Parts: sequence; C-alpha cells; structure tokens
Amino acid sequence: MTTARPTTAMVLAAGLGVRMRPLTDDRPKPLVALQGRTLLDHVLDRLASAGITRAIVNVHYRADQIVEHLKGRTHPQTVVSDERDALLDTGGGVVRALPLLGSAPFVVHNSDSVWIEEGNPNLDRLLTAFDAARMDSLMLLAPTAQSLGYDGPGDFAMDDQGRLRRRRPDETVPFAFAGVSIAGPALFTDAPHGPFSLNRLWDRSLAAGRLYGLVLHGVWMHVGTPQALIEAEARLAATAPA
Repeated sequence: MTTARPTTAMVLAAGLGVRMRPLTDDRPKPLVALQGRTLLDHVLDRLASAGITRAIVNVHYRADQIVEHLKGRTHPQTVVSDERDALLDTGGGVVRALPLLGSAPFVVHNSDSVWIEEGNPNLDRLLTAFDAARMDSLMLLAPTAQSLGYDGPGDFAMDDQGRLRRRRPDETVPFAFAGVSIAGPALFTDAPHGPFSLNRLWDRSLAAGRLYGLVLHGVWMHVGTPQALIEAEARLAATAPA
C-alpha cells in the first residue's frame, strides 16, 4: 500500500540559539533574518511550496515574539506548541506536540536548515519517497563536501537501499543530517516524555533497519552561527538570478 503524502509538519523553533549569539540576545534564532526574511519564514515558505498545509511550531525562548510573528502567516496554517514551562529537546518537543500532529506521518524541520535547490525540490522528493511500511523515518542527508556551516566528520553512511548507519569512532562518512526528516507514527511507539533527543528514537530505528536517508541535491546551509549566516548570505547572493 502506498503511503499517503504527508501534509503536516513540525518545525523545531524552541531552542536557546546559544551559538547564534549575540544575534539571539534579543530575539529567538528562528527570527534572525537571512536575505531579509526570517529563518522561520524560509522554512515555512518551503513547506508551503511542497504542499504542507499545517505546521506545528514549538516555542520556548522569547516565545512571545514567535507567536506574534506567526499571526501574519496563513500558508501553511500554523499552530503553536507551547514549551515555555520547560525546554524539551527535539524528541520531547515532538512528543508533546503529537496530539496536534495527528496519527499520519509528518515532516520534522529544524528552523536553521536552508539550502539552494538543484533540480527537483528536495522536500518534494523526500515527501514522495517516504514509505511507512519500510521506514520509521526518512532523513534528508547533505553531502558534507558541498555543505556550508558544517565542518564535522559526517553523521551517517548509507547503503545502496538507502538504509543508514551511524559514523563509527575515528571514521569520516559522506553525509550530515540536513535537519529535515519525515517521521511515521511507529517512530514514537513507547516514546518517553520529558526532555530527550530524537537521536534516542533514531537509534532504535537504526537497530531495526528502519532508518533511511535521501541525498539532498544542491547546497545545504546550516545557519547556526553568525559566521554561517554571513556565509549563507554571500552564497545566496552569488546564486540569485541577475
């Protein structure tokens, strides 16, 4: 049976933005501007273009600013998941939002992940490729050699079927997680409550052979620091139509 294409997304926007200081001294990182638009709007615009009609946005640090900003959005429809009482990390944040997300597969999108497309839109490719029968989660993976704002040894290796394994100690692997994935309900079976990382659930799926990847086509930009923001501005300006 073909998996229905997801139309809902979870946007992770509750972090403290420590690495983006001083730009986040007076605003949350999702509201830092890149080429005149907030990082959050870059993400929401891309989701809307891919057919996502509803986005759950979690908030914690300077939450009121994000709530106010979202009042101006209609596409996609946005709903706030409030974490002002406690920062729940990526996994805990999604678990709290599950009643808002529903029982169908959904996109999970970091608010600091942007990219320059090459060919068919990457998010569209990801939505089309997800298969809940085989996958707990499908990750968008960026080739580290073509990424901006990332200088690590990579996160995952991938076999010819798209199954993932984590980088071993002292190993360099070709792909970094690009901050976007699709999650099926099976990923959250017996998930804990309270603060925890999605890595905990991904490791369980890795052990079951149900964590898959799709390679991003284009240039991924992890906009997590002021320097990465400057570099992303320059790269986007260089590729803008004349």
